[in-house]
Amino acid sequence: MQYVGRRRRTMARKLDKDYILGRLSRVPGDVGFYFKDLTTGEELGRNENEMFQAASVIKLPMFAVVAKFVAEGKASWEDRLVAHNEERVPPCGALWFFEDEPSVRLKTLCGLMITISDNMATNMIMRHFGIETFNREFREIGLEKTHIERLLFDSAAGAQGKQNKIVPREMGCLLERVYRHSFVNETVSKCIEDTLLEQQINHKIPGYLRGEVDVAHKTGEDDGITNDVGIVYAREPFVICFATNNTDVPEAERAMREISLALADIPAWKAE
Repeated sequence: MQYVGRRRRTMARKLDKDYILGRLSRVPGDVGFYFKDLTTGEELGRNENEMFQAASVIKLPMFAVVAKFVAEGKASWEDRLVAHNEERVPPCGALWFFEDEPSVRLKTLCGLMITISDNMATNMIMRHFGIETFNREFREIGLEKTHIERLLFDSAAGAQGKQNKIVPREMGCLLERVYRHSFVNETVSKCIEDTLLEQQINHKIPGYLRGEVDVAHKTGEDDGITNDVGIVYAREPFVICFATNNTDVPEAERAMREISLALADIPAWKAE
């Protein structure tokens, strides 16, 4: 993995705020956006402090809390959790396809939860530590409004209006701490960063970047919902967070790709 431009000072980008905000304005539904240049500190947002349905982006702060617990000695990556058949939920993921009840390392579960967005692994972790524990720790690490209200695929809780929520700026601030290796300590931050860099769902923020820059990110999808939050290691590295609810998903994802490409400042592709 090449880490193009990572932590390297170059000529500052010219931030075309009118283009970005104009492009976002054409996305239907509820749209949240947060950007921060990690070299200059320049920021841009739209509804960046509002709460949005998280879908699978909630797995990012969950992973951060678990990594923190391991560093504090409150958990071990070698802890094993059993994937019980009665707790099976549909993919994304791989555990759904196991016909037995495997005992899985906590580190493996976290890797599945982030890189292929495994829903069953997520619920196993959520049950193991507890929803209220995660919410308390979210506040402890500075996530004031991001919170969990229910397990994934809990239709009864969903019918009661319970939804897991994220805030674009809060996700961006967490990612900045990971980038600067200041979340808990360097080891914890690098663990989170390296796992995010192995993300396998890459059609949103990285979609038009052609593999020319690395992206450490976490996506989320549901009916009418598409989110993506990450660190883009362009010549001028930046954090970028998209949250869209009640939207036209293909149009929202097209906007994510176009804005990310513009900010990464990669020359347009030309056929030889």
